[in-house]
Amino acid sequence: MNPLRVLGRSVVALCGSVGGLASFTVRALSRGLMPPYFPRQYLRQCLDIGYYSLPVVGLTAIFTGMVLALQSYTGFQRFEAESAIATIVVLSVVRELGPVLAGLMVAGRVGAAMAAELGTMRVTEQIDALTTLSTDPYRYLIMPRLVGGLVMLPLLVIVADIIGVMGGYLIATLKLGFGSVEYLNSTFRYLEMQDVVSGLVKAAVFGFIVALMGCYHGFTSERGAQGVGVATTRAVVTASILILTANYFVTEIFFSR
Repeated sequence: MNPLRVLGRSVVALCGSVGGLASFTVRALSRGLMPPYFPRQYLRQCLDIGYYSLPVVGLTAIFTGMVLALQSYTGFQRFEAESAIATIVVLSVVRELGPVLAGLMVAGRVGAAMAAELGTMRVTEQIDALTTLSTDPYRYLIMPRLVGGLVMLPLLVIVADIIGVMGGYLIATLKLGFGSVEYLNSTFRYLEMQDVVSGLVKAAVFGFIVALMGCYHGFTSERGAQGVGVATTRAVVTASILILTANYFVTEIFFSR
């Protein structure tokens, strides 16, 4: 019976984790939407999530666009379809690579920072002190982070899309011998509004996931330095897995026939 006992414990633990996350999400949204609001906290989180993530997201995007152009040229050259490289680069970046890579980079940078900060506040009883001072931690700590992730990641993805397409353009024109005007015309000829909107919707979903995982694991971390470390690791891992999972379902919604 040991294997069944282990399986049962795993299922019960999974159900408990899902229930705890759902309860935390409902509590954070229901309380966070009610006044009082804390504009400074919202502004601080927007700066931390958006502005300070620009370098890592920009570097990731430009090298992704460059590599994508090189790999597309290498593959399409075998079928004499080099003219499709610009279309492949812009659609791949706007639909998939821009939102997904930006979400993963922000999860590694911001999700870990949120979990570590809130976990430390939990260990040092600062969250309990906020409650003692009649300040709801869900309104003061959680909601600004959720809104910051929801708003700023789409803006980061817009920048990542532009930089990623520019990286492909630079490689195509400077290394592969494409004409500048020809490449730009091919880039925008088949790009539709649905492609851009789907990428931005993915970015908003990913931003909410990153902030939610960072806040949840940090807010519910166990006591001690080891608990904070475990919460940080779990925040990054669960956010990354949920980003890849949500990516499929959002793509299914937009592009299924």
